[in-house]
Amino acid sequence: MSRPVIGIIGNSYLINDEYPAHAAGQMNTHAVSQVAGAVPMIVPSDPGVVAVDELMAVCDGFLFTGGRPNVHPEEYGEEETDAHGAFDRDRDRIALPLIRACVARGQPIFGICRGFQEVNVAMGGTLYPEIRDLPGRDNHRMPPEGTLAEKFELRHAVTFSEGGVFHRLMGTREVMTNTLHGQGIKTPGARIVIDGNAPDGTPEAIYIADAPGFTLSVQWHPEWNAADDPVSRPLFEAFGDACRAWASGALRKAG
Repeated sequence: MSRPVIGIIGNSYLINDEYPAHAAGQMNTHAVSQVAGAVPMIVPSDPGVVAVDELMAVCDGFLFTGGRPNVHPEEYGEEETDAHGAFDRDRDRIALPLIRACVARGQPIFGICRGFQEVNVAMGGTLYPEIRDLPGRDNHRMPPEGTLAEKFELRHAVTFSEGGVFHRLMGTREVMTNTLHGQGIKTPGARIVIDGNAPDGTPEAIYIADAPGFTLSVQWHPEWNAADDPVSRPLFEAFGDACRAWASGALRKAG
């Protein structure tokens, strides 16, 4: 049986500060291939070259990755400020409608970091521009110095709801995760269930209530060391299983 295809939402980059490119980290492609057991396909996040319905016809599921640019606050009814940082409006124009279409159809999605925030915004939620500026909150940003391994090292616990989706998947209510984000959920969107939090109350794990398909999203980066990490591996395995079920037609028939 052929492997399902998972579209990895790409980010826009300038190579050598002059050559525009769409790219995705090898951590993501390796996690999709080696742990989810799927064919990774990088999606150019540009509505000028791809359309949502075309992507849904080609891919069985979608991984919404992290990225340096943030979701533009216009997408959740707020004014842009310096604290909101850089943006990628083309990614906004692909990712947000794609999330809504997949949720409605039951096609599997998995959000990571910015992708986690995109899922919330796509469902009508809002974001804080800078978590570390909030009273009582910790600095969740990536350490500015150190090796890649040091930047992705486990830094805080995440506690899941008793008997919730993540608790059942992980087999435990508390796990340790890395943290490399500046923004976070302010108000949850419609049907967004916050199923896990950091010690400072920052939402870290969500899913969409009553969705017909896989909709788990996390604020941390499980693509790091995905094959060997006991928290990352179950997430990508479950996502891969959902994409295989979609590819086989089982979910479509059930829906």
